[in-house]
Amino acid sequence: MDALDQVFDPLRDFAKDSIRLVKRCHKPDRKEFSKVAFRTAVGFVVMGFVGFFVKLIFIPINNIIVGST
Repeated sequence: MDALDQVFDPLRDFAKDSIRLVKRCHKPDRKEFSKVAFRTAVGFVVMGFVGFFVKLIFIPINNIIVGST
């Protein structure tokens, strides 16, 4: 029985922890969801501009280093 307990104890603990997590979670209301969505959109825009400006700076530098053939 010890071998079976070694296999099933972690599974039982995982199931208990999972049930506890699902019971504790809640669905966000409209205000919380809009905050999260707005912040995510701002992050996408900021990262897009950062990538654009890095590309804008490094293309001429790359052309200078490599040189035109």
